[in-house]
This record gives sequence, structure tokens and C-alpha cells, in this order.
Amino acid sequence: MTTVPKEINAAAAKKNSAEKLTPMMQQYLGIKENHPTMLVFYRMGDFYELFFEDAEKASRLLGITLTARGVASGNPIKMCGVPFHSLDGYLAKLVKLGESVAICEQIGDPATSKGPVERKVMRVVTPGTLTDADLLPEKAERPLLAMCSITQRKTVTTGLAWLSLASGALKLMEFSGDSATVAVRLQQELERIVPAEILSGDNGNLFDDYAGTHINRVPDWHFDVVGGHKALLDQLGVATLTGFGADGLGAAFGAAGALLRYAQSTQGRGLQHVRSLITETESEFIGLDAATRRNLELTETIRGQESPTLFSLLDHCRTAMGSRMLRHWLHHARRDQNVARARHEAIAALAQSEAAGPLAATLAQVPDIERITTRIALLSARPRDLAALRDGLLQLPALRGDVVRCYGHGQGGESGLLAAIHGALATPTACLDLLVRAVAQEPAAMVRDGGVFATGFDAELDELRALSENAGQFLLDLETRERARTGIANLRVEYNKVHGFYIEVTHGQTDKVPDDYRRRQTLKNAERYITPELKVFEDKALSAQDKALVREKMLYDLLLAELAPHIGTLQTIAQGLAQLDTLNALTEHAQQHNWAAPQLVDEPCINIVEGRHPVVEKQIERFIANDCRFVNERRLLLITGPNMGGKSTFMRQVALITLLAYVGSYVPAASATIGPIDRIFTRIGATDDLAGGRSTFMVEMTESAAILNGATEHSLVLMDEVGRGTSTFDGLALAWAIARHLIDTSRSFTLFATHYFELTQLPDSHPSAANVHLSAVEHKDSIVFLHAVQAGPASQSYGLQVAQLAGVPQPVIKAARKHLARLEAQALDATPQRDLFALPSADPYAQEEEEEAAAPLAALNAAQQALLDAIADLDPDALTPRDALEQLYQLKRLAAA
Repeated sequence: MTTVPKEINAAAAKKNSAEKLTPMMQQYLGIKENHPTMLVFYRMGDFYELFFEDAEKASRLLGITLTARGVASGNPIKMCGVPFHSLDGYLAKLVKLGESVAICEQIGDPATSKGPVERKVMRVVTPGTLTDADLLPEKAERPLLAMCSITQRKTVTTGLAWLSLASGALKLMEFSGDSATVAVRLQQELERIVPAEILSGDNGNLFDDYAGTHINRVPDWHFDVVGGHKALLDQLGVATLTGFGADGLGAAFGAAGALLRYAQSTQGRGLQHVRSLITETESEFIGLDAATRRNLELTETIRGQESPTLFSLLDHCRTAMGSRMLRHWLHHARRDQNVARARHEAIAALAQSEAAGPLAATLAQVPDIERITTRIALLSARPRDLAALRDGLLQLPALRGDVVRCYGHGQGGESGLLAAIHGALATPTACLDLLVRAVAQEPAAMVRDGGVFATGFDAELDELRALSENAGQFLLDLETRERARTGIANLRVEYNKVHGFYIEVTHGQTDKVPDDYRRRQTLKNAERYITPELKVFEDKALSAQDKALVREKMLYDLLLAELAPHIGTLQTIAQGLAQLDTLNALTEHAQQHNWAAPQLVDEPCINIVEGRHPVVEKQIERFIANDCRFVNERRLLLITGPNMGGKSTFMRQVALITLLAYVGSYVPAASATIGPIDRIFTRIGATDDLAGGRSTFMVEMTESAAILNGATEHSLVLMDEVGRGTSTFDGLALAWAIARHLIDTSRSFTLFATHYFELTQLPDSHPSAANVHLSAVEHKDSIVFLHAVQAGPASQSYGLQVAQLAGVPQPVIKAARKHLARLEAQALDATPQRDLFALPSADPYAQEEEEEAAAPLAALNAAQQALLDAIADLDPDALTPRDALEQLYQLKRLAAA
């Protein structure tokens, strides 16, 4: 058997001085050495080539053919490649797989290069630094995040900085605590921000377990706090960060410094579109942990699908900018009620003015100005981006006119949110004029294809195009003039690729040829000539196309430079358009589905009348609306009722209506009055975490612990079937204790669904708790779910009926009914124990007296149980008459005892 030699890698080839490598391969290895963890796409003519281990990896990931070229250390150099014009498709696939790519371009002139053409990495593509439309999800952000931690006397201060490179939005946050507290908080923030890529120091370890995100290690010195502060000042062009609310930060500056350094290195230039900074705080948004985002299915179903979700339901946005803003609002509802009220007023004005329809039609003609602006800033905008920008800016006057017509409606007037949007949509006259004059109506896709600029924008370009495009007319005119000048009626002016332009004269007419004709070629029946005029035209015409392309490339670079001063204005316009689109989409949905304006008040309450689940009501034929009332004296609702009766739906709809109210949307209810809310917690469903080594019950208790440790009197808590993952008495005891804690300590507004009917006694000792139930009606062997929330506890769980509906075999259902009857009989005969929910006595002597008083009852209970056991052991069919009589006397003695 032949032994296959071990494949050589790029690093080994670089170190092997004995092997003679070609100059081109030496150049490649030098470039690869500077990007060791990335796939290097090395431009060679019309292809990007990959070598060594990069080629093997790319071949496997992209499904392209792996070949070999040349030899290094006695082994073939593995290689593969992709056409340059197909690059984006391959990049998209690699980035989706979490790979980073260095794009190495030819920057030298092959015609003048004595050795390998000079090459340079012009940009780096990583999951968190994408700006190309083909690589980005249209309706979601893909931010880059960096973290810096500073420890002093057991207190850890963690700073986060994250940047959406596609929009230029830069944000900071900082929080402190012990290491365990910070780790939990960090996980929550990552779940909220959802970074596509994380930057961590060489010695960092907090990010190691954050699944599904590309993590890049960078040197610790990149996180220098002082250097990061200076980098922010330079980036924003300011002398102080006070205006951005960033005073007093430290670790966040270190994170920002590393973030900006990395982002600039990937783009190969400055980030001139990053012009503002937002400093976020913990108290700014309504808290939603990962379990809550998952259970409420805001932007992704529990099964990981994009619909049906709250986002997919509400996304009537006509622009990608609006869709992204709607997604952000759903995950970042502000606690400040004034923010939501301003949006409610804007929706009311849009609805009353009937402007939603016209606005939607106009917005549909607006492109993604936000991302186009970013590409202008990074000098990567394509001609059709600029044409789309031009056409979008032309819609601004119509949009402003529709917004103005809304001023007379609602309470906002000329000082409300719509007024601010109106101001943001002012037409940038100079920018639009430049685009109209410069860009062709339908430009080519790429600058290299030509045809980008409008006629009349540049005289030299127009002349070059005329030479190239109008050569035929010039030749006809020349032919007419020469026939008249020479008197040769059959003289022809023509062109071929071999000999260029020429004048052809038959041999019989050569005596009439003027002196300025120069013979170019002799044929059998004719002579071909060229004149000084034709030679000049030939030189111009043959090079005109190439010169035109060079001219267009130069003009395009200048155009992008001229657009740079307008970047800030375009970003303001993009934000205004996104807000208008989002508000208009919410207005359309509210009008179409009979949603109501919620009232946000200062008093603690949640009072929802005829509330509906926004997503479920669209999936079924008839949805039953239900009320929910929380006030300061009524803070926990114990919800009982059958499985499939609608308990989880009711709980989720209360949470979604509350969240929508703070998002600034109308809500699916007849009315809703809601007080201050700081967090929404959910503990719903039964899942395990096998990868994390956690059982279903462990997950349940972990989520419950997060609620008990984090909920406050301003929180909304959803607890569904807590305690069901362990034994009956363990689970019942835990459920009781958790409910007691939420009532007495957290004082949260709590929806507590349970099948433990023992818990329905809780309101007897805790007046702030109340019983409600989802009703159902049993008809013969079937069950009808009414889905209506009614006061009081449920009478039973209807578990066997639901099992029958699910298709459990009939013998199993019958056996279960018999066993249930026996269990219920035993429970009825047993002596009731002391109230499980009574508060423990503070007097130990009183407790002893209670136990002594209960002793006779316990003895009676034991005797009754012995009698029941004796009866259960009897088999009448196996007894003789004498045996039966003796057993009867024995039972009588047991009863007398």
C-alpha cells in the first residue's frame, strides 16, 4: 500500500527555505501570514484562488473542485478557485457558516509589472462587519460586539460596545457586580443584542459558552481604556463625550477602542458614517430574558421559524428600514411611557387622517437609504445604489405632504412625533441635484461595465462615448465627403479588426486617388488607403471605449467623494423614513384588525377588556376574547382548567398586549389600561437542555430562580405548571412556596397556571390572590373547550378526555378511569390534613396543642384505612359460606375499633 504524504500547509511552506517557491507563491504566503485565521481569496485574472489548507477547507464548505498546482516540499500545492464575478454568492455562504475572508486584489498593472502583479488585501469580510446587500439579511441587523472587563476588589465592571456597520449605529453599556452577577447580566445582554460576531481579549473567557456566535480573539492591549476614549473622540469629532451620556464610563471605552480598530481594519478605511453614539442603561428598556423572548415568539417561533410570530404579523412595512426598526422596537420597548404615548398619538393621527394608504404606496418606492448611505461612506456603493437613492429622495416631497395633512388630527399637533419626522424628511437639494445630473436613468450594475453617468454630466466622457458609439455615422459622413472630393462613385470607407479603418478604391479608379491617401493594403481587385483625418479618428475611436471606462471610474470615485458631506443628512432622512414606515404599518394593522389605543397610567394596574392573542386569533376561525384585571390589591391570578383549554394562550396574550402598549402600538383588545412595567418574565413549557447537561426540571427551576431573583412589584410574571417535573408532593410544595414568594416578596403581577388544585386554597389566606379558570363542558365521551376565563377554580382537569382526543388507545383510557375512581375514593375517605397553606404558628406551644388535638383524628384515619385495606383484599368468589361469615365478623371488629 502506498503511503500518502502528509499535506503541507502554508505555514510549513513559508518556513521551508530549501524548497524553491515561485515569486507569486512567495507573495501569497506573505499575505497569508498576515491573515492566518482567515480564508484568503487571492485574485489571479478572472478568478479568486485559494491554496494549501484554505483550498481544502473552501472546497469542502463550498462544494467546489479541489485541484493542485506546483509543488512545495515535494507535495502538490492544493488549490481551488471561484470566478470573480460570482464572489458575493460564495461569500454569503461562508459568512453564514461563520467564516471570515480576506479579499486580496491585484492593484498593480500586469503590463508593466516585472515580477508578480502587486496585490493587497483590500477588505476583510467577517460575520459582524457586513455591508453588502447580498450578504446581509434585509430585515435584521448583524452587529459586531466587543467586551472589556475590569476587576477591582472582587467587583467586576464590564463594558460593552456594539456597532451595526451597515447602519453606523454605535452603542455602549456598562454594568458592575460580582463575577456571577456580571456573567448572568452579560448573557442577558447578548441575548438582547444578538451579535453576529464578538471580540474578546486573548485572556477573556466569559464569551466561551455563548453558542452560535463567531468569536474573535484580539490582543488585550486593543482594549486600553484611555486609547478607547481617544478613539471615540476622534471618530465622533468631538472634544468631550458628555453630550452622549458617556461620562464616568471606563470599561466600555476599552471595548469601543477594540471595536473601532477592528472595524476599520476590515474595511481598509475610516468609518465616516459612524457619527453618533448611544449610551444605554439597564433601566431604559422593559427587561425580556431569553426564555421570555422565546415563549412570546416575538420574532421567531419556539421551533425557530420566522412565522407566525408577532413580527411577521405586524410587518406591513414597505421599506427594509421600517422592518428593521419594527423588529428593534419589539425587542426594545422603552419603560418611559412618554415614548409610547407619542407613538400612540402618531398612530391616531395617521388613522384619523386616512393617510396610511397613500403613505404606504409612496413608501413602497423608497429604497434602503440607510444601507446605501453606509456603502457610500465605505466607497462600496454601486451605480444602481445611487440611482435608487436618487429615485427615493424624489419621493420626499410627497411623503412630507401626507405627514402635514395629519397635523390636524390627534394631540401631537405640530410638536409631536410626526412633526419631528416631517422635519427629518426635508429634501437635500444639493445632494439630489448632484445625483440627478450625474447618474444615468438606468445605469449599469457595475462601474467596470460603463454606462453609469448621464449624458451632459462630463463633456470629455460624452466625447469619448460619441467616438465609440457614433463611429458608423462618422464613416458614412466621411465616405460621402470623399466621394464628392475625388469623384470616385464606388469609394467605400470600412473597418475590420485586423487592419482597422480604411478607404477602399477599385483598381480602375486609383488614378483619381488624392495625394494625401496612403496605401495600407493591396487586394486583387482594389487598393486600401488611409488618410491623416481617418488615422486621427482611428486612434481616438479604438481607444475611446477603454478611455471612457477609465474616465467613468475616475468620475465615480469623485462622485462618491462629493456625496460624503451629505452622509449625516441622509442618515437623518433614513431614520425619519424608518419611523414613518413603522408607525404607518402599525396603523394599517390596527385599522384592519380592530385594535384599540391603550392607556398608560402611573398607578400599578393591568386592566384588559376583551383581550385577544394577536397571532393566535389569525390562525383560528373564532377567537374567544377574555378580560384580565390586576390592581394593587389583586396581584396574583391562579389559573386552573383543562389542558388545551387556553391557559397558556391567555397568559401570553396578556404579556403581548402589555408589551405592545409599551412598544407604542395599538393592542388587540376592546380597551387596555396599564401601569408601570419594568420586566416581563415567563416560565412556560417543558424543555430540556441536553447540550448544557440540564434536565427538563433543572431548566424549569433555573428559569423560576431567575424570576424569583429578578421580579419586582412592577414586573409581569407568567408561571405555567411550575413544579410538574418532579414528584407530586415535591412539585406541590415548590409551586406553593413560589406562589407565596411572588405574593409576599416580589409583589409582581403574576399569572400562575397550575393543575395542583390544592393551590386554589391560597386566596383564602392571601387576599391579593384570586382564582380564575378556563371553562370546558363534557359531553358524553368528548369535551368542548369554551376558552373563556371565568372567576373561581376549575372543577377538574379533564386530563383523560384530552388524552382520548390525542388518540390514546381506548383500553388505556378505560383502565385510567378505573384507577382514577379508586384514587378519588381513597382521597374522599382519608381524613383531611391540616391546611397546607396556613401560616406556621409563631408559638411552639400552640403548635404542640394543634398536634395533640390532631392525634385522635389521625388514629381514626388509620383505623378506617385498615378497614378499607381488608375489604380490598377480599375475594368473595373464592370464599366458602363459613369463610364469608368469619370475614364478616372480622370486618365488624375492625369497624368497632
